[in-house]
Amino acid sequence: MMTLLLPAVLLATLGAVQDTQPRVLLELEDDWARALIHRDAAVFRRLLADRFIYTEDDRTMSRDDVLRDMVAGPDTVKTAHNEDMRVHRFGATAVVTGWLVVGGQGPSGPFDRRYRFTDTWVQRRGRWQIVAAHDYLLPATHR
Repeated sequence: MMTLLLPAVLLATLGAVQDTQPRVLLELEDDWARALIHRDAAVFRRLLADRFIYTEDDRTMSRDDVLRDMVAGPDTVKTAHNEDMRVHRFGATAVVTGWLVVGGQGPSGPFDRRYRFTDTWVQRRGRWQIVAAHDYLLPATHR
């Protein structure tokens, strides 16, 4: 009887082991949103892979371009948060989709923006970094 019970206990224990990586990725995405408000270059450098590539609408930017824009760009972000995030795992690669909602002040005055984002993360040496990202700015008429 004991030998039959042991495999059942092991299977129940294995089933209880949860993949914590989606939660970790969602927290990293929230770190990004908070870093926008504080222009926290250290967070951006930690999260962006060396050969990171970013696309938004018709433009493509390198890691250095993004770092420069986030830290010293013309916009001052006062609020930023994520909504409706989903993690799609592919082994050591994950794609996170969601909405980034940003408010602040720019050269043309106050702004409220909603970006539909897709971030591609790769886990290397036990740490997640973004290797590619795409944002779509929702037109103001749809907000």
